[in-house]
Amino acid sequence: MENCCEKKETTKKEKGFLKGILYGILPHAFCIAFIIFTILSTTIITSFLKPILLNPYFFYILIGLSFSLATISAVLYLKRNGNLSAAGARRNWKYLSILYGTTISVNLILFMVIFPLAANFKSNSLSSAPVVNQINEKSQTENITLEVQIPCSGHASLIIDELYKIQGVESVKFRLPNLFDVIYDSTNTSENEMLSLEVFNTYKAKIIE
Repeated sequence: MENCCEKKETTKKEKGFLKGILYGILPHAFCIAFIIFTILSTTIITSFLKPILLNPYFFYILIGLSFSLATISAVLYLKRNGNLSAAGARRNWKYLSILYGTTISVNLILFMVIFPLAANFKSNSLSSAPVVNQINEKSQTENITLEVQIPCSGHASLIIDELYKIQGVESVKFRLPNLFDVIYDSTNTSENEMLSLEVFNTYKAKIIE
């Protein structure tokens, strides 16, 4: 027969585990909101996000904020359970490991997976490129790869937005860490016009292919 005390202890551990994951995800609320705004891609949202994304430290600030909020969550959790001390932190090392482990993992997933996917999802919605197997049959359609010195993948959507403002740019695809594959109609635009975009005054760009 299972001891009721053991049941309570198991339930407490499960709640602690779930809270650790929840508090590890909550600090990323700002990044999640940014992803939603990126996918919505309305003119109002784009104009709002542009000055923010022109700040090269924006996402570093969000990372710092996520760890700050995680720390606040940890302090509140320990205080609520009467463990706000070095000894209490050691007793709750599993919870703290889950909390900070989740925070780190979510950051990595956001910057390595979610932001690139969101940027390319947005690009697909804006793209006017012809079917791939028809591209090489049209002499005016050309391909280049831009290497842009963006601080992280979160800024990819800004570069994509700016490139699509040029008449003749048909498709832009982002590749980690900072590459943009551009398909364009050379009768409507040129490499020089793309490189002269204002955004490249902040994030330097060069053609590598």
